[in-house]
Amino acid sequence: PPSGAAPGAAAAGEGEGRARGGAEGGGWYLALCARPVHFEKANPVNCVFFDEANKQVFAVRSGGATGVVVKGLEDRNPISFRMEDKGEVKCIKFSLGNKILAVQRTLKSVDFLNFIPDSPQLEYTQECKTKNANILGFCWTSSTEIVFITDQGIEFYQVLPEKRSLKLLKNQSINVNWYMYCPESSVILLSTTVLGNVLQPFYFKSGTMSKLSKFEIELPAAPKSSKLSLSERDIAMATIYGQLYVLYLRHHSRTSNSTGAEVVLYHLPREGSCKKTHILKLNRTGKFALNVVDNLVVVHHQDTETSVIFDIKLKGEFDGSTTIHQFVLPPRSIQPYQIPAAGPASVTSQAPVPCKLYSSSWIVFQPDIIISASEGYLWSLQVKLEPVVTLLLDKGKLMDFLLQRKECKMVILSVCSQMLSEPERGSLSVIATVFDKLNHEYKKYLEAEQSYAMVVETGLSRSNPLLKRPVRTQAVIDQSDMYTHVLSVFTEKKEAPHKFTIAVLMEYIRSLNQFQIAVQHYLYELVIKTLVQHNLFYMLHQFLQYHVLSDSKPLACLLLSLESIYPPAHQLSLDMLKRLSTANDEIVEVLLSKHQVLAALRFIRGIGGHDSISARKFLDAAKQAEDEMLFYTIFRFFEQRNQRLRGNPSFTPGEHCEEHVTFFKQVFGEQALMKPTTF
Repeated sequence: PPSGAAPGAAAAGEGEGRARGGAEGGGWYLALCARPVHFEKANPVNCVFFDEANKQVFAVRSGGATGVVVKGLEDRNPISFRMEDKGEVKCIKFSLGNKILAVQRTLKSVDFLNFIPDSPQLEYTQECKTKNANILGFCWTSSTEIVFITDQGIEFYQVLPEKRSLKLLKNQSINVNWYMYCPESSVILLSTTVLGNVLQPFYFKSGTMSKLSKFEIELPAAPKSSKLSLSERDIAMATIYGQLYVLYLRHHSRTSNSTGAEVVLYHLPREGSCKKTHILKLNRTGKFALNVVDNLVVVHHQDTETSVIFDIKLKGEFDGSTTIHQFVLPPRSIQPYQIPAAGPASVTSQAPVPCKLYSSSWIVFQPDIIISASEGYLWSLQVKLEPVVTLLLDKGKLMDFLLQRKECKMVILSVCSQMLSEPERGSLSVIATVFDKLNHEYKKYLEAEQSYAMVVETGLSRSNPLLKRPVRTQAVIDQSDMYTHVLSVFTEKKEAPHKFTIAVLMEYIRSLNQFQIAVQHYLYELVIKTLVQHNLFYMLHQFLQYHVLSDSKPLACLLLSLESIYPPAHQLSLDMLKRLSTANDEIVEVLLSKHQVLAALRFIRGIGGHDSISARKFLDAAKQAEDEMLFYTIFRFFEQRNQRLRGNPSFTPGEHCEEHVTFFKQVFGEQALMKPTTF
């Protein structure tokens, strides 16, 4: 029934369930959450209701006289209260924020009770306005706004808790067979006409009710009689990729040659008409149930006890108006799940009980809720990405799939690592495809950030309060992610032939360039270090000559440090620094900060500035390097400079090198100091 009533059961303590077995064994890509909401199993005294807006289970004992317990997946503290038994409860829900309780006990009225501190616990009642109408149910659209759905239309009210009364905001007459509510989008869908296949949506927002354009669901074949032919069991509403869809489970395809059921998606926009946009092929018949998790449509099949998932963002066959999709992965069961043994702690040494999956007592709610009335559990359904990697072998398609998932980052990085190492090493063209897909997402984010920054700078953001900073999702995998988790690890392993290693690094750089993303210097450094390790200096020379490696100060410093093993690197580096029009003293500072003391000295000699440099700065750097021979070399260089410039090797007090002289004597002895030479 529309109220979301589940066969009776009572709320009790919580248990923590366990998902059994590793994903490798069964390739289960769907799982029930580990911490379900637990309520006692059904009994004649107890009724259970589910409120889709607050995602709460209500256990109502003896009409509320012996207690009502309310629990949600998010809130770990149940709400408990009693209320007078005024007859069988048909529907019970809290307003958003749990401040006002609404209870329907008759077909004509709804009772209200304030849960506001210091307000009297007195019920107040609202009868439906339409004569001879029966209330099918109600939906809270905000903390103080409620909609009654009757068989003759809808009535939109504002609740005034202080006055303990309701004010009618708007009503609309229309014959209603059944209704459905999507709390995420505040849309109520009404089934109208004799066959029930004309659907009329209404949208609610802060005190206003708007009628959206109605649409007709295409039934599989012309109905034989004029009776209700579209059941609410075959309809669901859900937000997928930020858009509202009505999902229709059609048990037989309209085309006679194809067997099996299908799910037809109708896109329901705020403005404009509702259009049929996607068909999901199930290729089987029987009993089905639908969920939506992480923007995927999940279809459960009771007969085979398996589920399949569809992703409407992936390419399908387009027939001119609709896109036809096959399921992304082979059908699999939800991961086996064990229910903890109930009872006091002393008794819980009993083995946990395997949960009966796909049970006939399961009731499914949107988007991702599964309730087992017979076992007294409420779960949220989850998608597991690791098993998908072994089931979707086409890396391009795998990336398209993973990039749309919420928690995708670490899985994507591990796929990248896998495709670079044995035994799953991919071809360069596959690797290039993956890099391009990652950088496409990365570039989209960088552009959004840039546009946002420009709007903020120009001050336009004040006039556009809706403008929000772009959200960085897990699909944005930047250069530091790739460097830290994939590329540096890959080059350190040294498993692959060096030509392959260099090709992979260059492929990633090519991809960044293709998307006009500035390449970070540490990627170039990785290329250079790899080339140097394998003595591929000719290749390094070519890369620099043809500007495959872009100029940067850190890169120039790295080249300077290579001079001892590859002499031309000195000139290549100086050329690069000149192109960057870098100040000479800045180059020296950078080199010293990288402990490249000799390289700094060679550089300064190369430009003829070695007579005016500070001895202390170089001696400090040499001492920090903790290399005695380096310190000796630098110290001796400055002694010789002093001798040449002043005719005496010792340092003047103005140079503040006393501590370095003392250190030199300690390590090498006083006799090692240079003696003044006289001519």
